[in-house]
Amino acid sequence: VNVVLDEMSGKEFHELLPADIRHTLREYINEPGFFRDIPVMEDAVNVVRQLAEKYDVFIVSAAMEFKNSLADKLEWLNEHIPFISWTNIIFCGHKIVNVDIMIDDRVKNFVNFDGRKILFTSPHNLAITEFERVNNWAEVAKLLL
Repeated sequence: VNVVLDEMSGKEFHELLPADIRHTLREYINEPGFFRDIPVMEDAVNVVRQLAEKYDVFIVSAAMEFKNSLADKLEWLNEHIPFISWTNIIFCGHKIVNVDIMIDDRVKNFVNFDGRKILFTSPHNLAITEFERVNNWAEVAKLLL
């Protein structure tokens, strides 16, 4: 199945798949290594390093939905962002955390959050306008550093 990025605007990827093959997406995501090989976004490591010098940074990831994602994500973080201590990495089901600022691409994580909400642009959230938004890590740096 070929999906053009323009088709994804405001939609989840699984919504674009034919109904008869949607189940295969979950199987694919559950494969060991799926989350391990995700490329690092431009400027991400440098900006997170600078944020960690200025703030007490926590990495919070919903890693329980997909059985292999916890190990994959931890290995990924240890390789790419080793300067964030294991004590500041939180794997959970729901991102119910008491922090001052949350940067996330999923608005569902803002529902019970009282702090500053910064929406990281992704194709599925392009139609959402009620949150402060960043398109990349350079914009995160401009806002918070």
